[in-house]
Amino acid sequence: PKGTMAFTGKYEFEGDENYDAFVQKIGLPSDKVEMGRNCKIVTEVVQNGNDFTWTQHFPGGRTTTNTFTVGKEADMETMGGKKFQATVKMEDGKLVADFPNYRHTAEISGGKLVEISTSSGVVYKRTSKKIA
Repeated sequence: PKGTMAFTGKYEFEGDENYDAFVQKIGLPSDKVEMGRNCKIVTEVVQNGNDFTWTQHFPGGRTTTNTFTVGKEADMETMGGKKFQATVKMEDGKLVADFPNYRHTAEISGGKLVEISTSSGVVYKRTSKKIA
């Protein structure tokens, strides 16, 4: 059985698939593309029931935090730093959010944080291992 606090933890980037094709598809500026490539992002998740604080720590000290409640509209920020509103849903133990030009899912699988972003048929997968 999946515990309700399944997502809580600190995860370090381990690997990804299809990064270049995906960031091209969503039109990420080239400086941001280089910054994000094989970037040792640490993702910190605090889950309290349906309330989440989702923080990404980038090398060099930059941090982005999205705070949301499952099923309620929230202010969010994209990979490229754009602000938008989204409602995060929980489907089969996965968090699902529709970003402006991609759909993002996150799940805990085999103790790892697996995030998948899909844009017009291009699937970008990022895996992070639990470090705390």
